[in-house]
Amino acid sequence: MKVAGFPTSSDLYLEIDGKKVAVVQSYSAKSTRTSQNVEAFGEDEPVATIPGQRSHVIELTRLYATDEAIRDGINFHDLEDFSLVICKPDRKIIYSDCQWSAIGETGALGAMVVEKITVVASKRIETAV
Repeated sequence: MKVAGFPTSSDLYLEIDGKKVAVVQSYSAKSTRTSQNVEAFGEDEPVATIPGQRSHVIELTRLYATDEAIRDGINFHDLEDFSLVICKPDRKIIYSDCQWSAIGETGALGAMVVEKITVVASKRIETAV
């Protein structure tokens, strides 16, 4: 019997050109899609619904740049066109063509600084592991 493991922070990471540049402690993801009703004269309800464009918004909490990325001088504010990879026990989710839409920091005396980055992705691919 195979027991599935739980994702860890090393399983959530940002990737640029195939290189892991940061690990992420937690995330929340929301995908939405617009749709349009098709109405027909004389009908009191739509006769069909046409699917529209998809949007993927992911909020990342507590990002830590990898040692290599720090040596390369990574700056989260300069990130463009990157991928977010989420490894789960049975599948891998890749958000690609990502841009950040918000970056925030929260700090308190004696506490860790919490960075939050909101990412908008144009594509989401899910593959079995």
